[in-house]
Amino acid sequence: MQTAAHILVGLLAALHVYILVLEMFLWEGAKGRELSGFDADMAKATAPLAANQGLYNGFLAAGLIWGLIVSDPTGFRVQVFFTICVTVAGLYGGLTANRRILFVQALPGAVALAVVLAAG
Repeated sequence: MQTAAHILVGLLAALHVYILVLEMFLWEGAKGRELSGFDADMAKATAPLAANQGLYNGFLAAGLIWGLIVSDPTGFRVQVFFTICVTVAGLYGGLTANRRILFVQALPGAVALAVVLAAG
């Protein structure tokens, strides 16, 4: 079960690294505009906001990775904390910005959290 937890936390970290890259570096390109639904002008105008969001996603990824590399019991506690953070951020984003965030961020965070807790 611990292996499954580590795999899910690793995948969740990878997702947040991808979101960081998308929001910080690809926002004004085709991928970023496809995600946001913005035209080129709106993507350019919102790029600083997206980059800020991307940085926060990077912090989530860093915390998840930290939880994987530090020994227990600290590693377990860090994984619990950061999977909760991902889940809460996904719930908030899904309720206030775009319902899709519930499935892309909150659901994977909640599943990873459940498996981490079951493995702990």
